[in-house]
Amino acid sequence: MALTIDFKETIQARVESDAEYRTTLLSGETKVGKSLLRDCINATIGFQELGGLTEKSPKSFMRMFGPNGNPQARNLFEIIGCLQKC
Repeated sequence: MALTIDFKETIQARVESDAEYRTTLLSGETKVGKSLLRDCINATIGFQELGGLTEKSPKSFMRMFGPNGNPQARNLFEIIGCLQKC
């Protein structure tokens, strides 16, 4: 499913304006935080580019941030670092 420009702009605007939205993952709401981080990846660089930057499979990142995913801390920090640079 292709993501629309409206989706990307909405997520980017929310990240910029809503501190609670940005810190959900750090506050212990892991399921919600994973979903929000997935939205942020989709709204910014996308899983394909993220895979290229990290030399990891985009599909593994998609599974990691899916409903049953369980990302390791090193992956989370690497992904957040990539998003901050972009």
